[in-house]
Amino acid sequence: MIPRLDVRSLAARKIYTGELSFEYEAEDALLDIPFVRFSSPVRVRLDYEIFEDNTVEAKARLSFSLAGSCSRCLGETERAFEEEAVGIFEPDGGDGETYGYRNGVVELNEFIRDSVLSALPPRLLCGECGIPDGEQE
Repeated sequence: MIPRLDVRSLAARKIYTGELSFEYEAEDALLDIPFVRFSSPVRVRLDYEIFEDNTVEAKARLSFSLAGSCSRCLGETERAFEEEAVGIFEPDGGDGETYGYRNGVVELNEFIRDSVLSALPPRLLCGECGIPDGEQE
């Protein structure tokens, strides 16, 4: 389960920065690569800051592994991925560039989902089919 930030409660206690660490099981439906699945939970470390206007900045570091058939040779493979993402949450709605929140509560689900989606490779390659320095294409 992805936690949420209760901005009102945190501000009332004068807690304007903090850190959350959690894991959750991502849905394989997020994957657009045939015969590939998440082989580990998504691990998230999130630092947040609440500003004077109640805008919240969240910086997340995500890591997860994918396993399945190599997109080239169809051999079994597993690879780890990491991503850093920044999200801005504005009270009473976002503008397409930012996320919105209502009633003093920041729901992190959409931000985390978008961050996982941006970390996904276009294909999963094994060590022999991958680029020489180990990076995905």
